[in-house]
Amino acid sequence: MHTDLWNFALNLYARPGVEAACLQWQDQGGDVCLLLCAAWLNARGVTASQERLQALRELATCWQTEVIKPLRSLRQQWRDAAMQDPQLASLRERVKGLELEAERVLLERLQGACEGWAATGESAGDWLHYLAPANAGVQHDARHTLRAVMQSTQEAEDGV
Repeated sequence: MHTDLWNFALNLYARPGVEAACLQWQDQGGDVCLLLCAAWLNARGVTASQERLQALRELATCWQTEVIKPLRSLRQQWRDAAMQDPQLASLRERVKGLELEAERVLLERLQGACEGWAATGESAGDWLHYLAPANAGVQHDARHTLRAVMQSTQEAEDGV
């Protein structure tokens, strides 16, 4: 389980229910990369704090605003037209690839920001708790889904 953030995110995202939970989180204005980073830090046993989360938020917000969201917006704007235009559909797929690559870069940057934070491998606070917005709603469901998936993964690794 103690892999780099990108591979952790790919493995977690592929688990049943996680993709839907992450997309709901995103639709409610949440940052999926930050959510996956929080899950990774939880799994590694890195001590959680509001200050650390704030540092990660600041890093993520700039990249999300300047790079990821414009790519996502363009891809979404082209959705309907691309169904009728094969050339536009091809361009849309390339934009989708750029969006995914931009998310990968963000995850690498988030991991880099955490490099000095000791991973104890033990429970050291709840990173997902610090992501709780004032209006939790669907975002609470996403955090709950991630916790459940991570718990079942850990139990499988432990042979429980």
